Amino acid sequence: MDTAELRQTLNETIQHLVVHHGYTAYMRDYEVIVHVWNGPQSPPTYLRYLFRHCVEARCETFLPADTWRVSLDDGLLDRETAHPDRGSYVWGARHHEMYGAELRPDSEAAHRWSKAVGVAFHEVHIETNAHDLTLLFSDLEVSEVPVGYAPFIAD
Repeated sequence: MDTAELRQTLNETIQHLVVHHGYTAYMRDYEVIVHVWNGPQSPPTYLRYLFRHCVEARCETFLPADTWRVSLDDGLLDRETAHPDRGSYVWGARHHEMYGAELRPDSEAAHRWSKAVGVAFHEVHIETNAHDLTLLFSDLEVSEVPVGYAPFIAD
């Protein structure tokens, strides 16, 4: 996928919900599962953004230390029973609001990997209301996944 296609595909994710992100079970590719709401007349869909050949995945908190300080209680892990104090974050929401996905075409790291491996690499920054995610990858595939999709099953 070229840079223009990547940018267009990533721009389509704005205003969706990230319900999962992490390396795939085979540990080479990184997936971001997005909940897409199609309006009250349609059932929601789930899209899998598969960042292929992901050589770097960096996830950092988007929340300030003051919010973390008042959000350490395990009671905030379940949204049904959570009683948040003022300023605390309820982790049990089971999704993050996606604020945007920015392709960084001038990434030094992407240029370095492209030269070293011999295929084009890209850097993307994904911002949600709880995490900042930066990925270095060579290609992107988007597909729908069924309700009940499980990215990992313990054997």
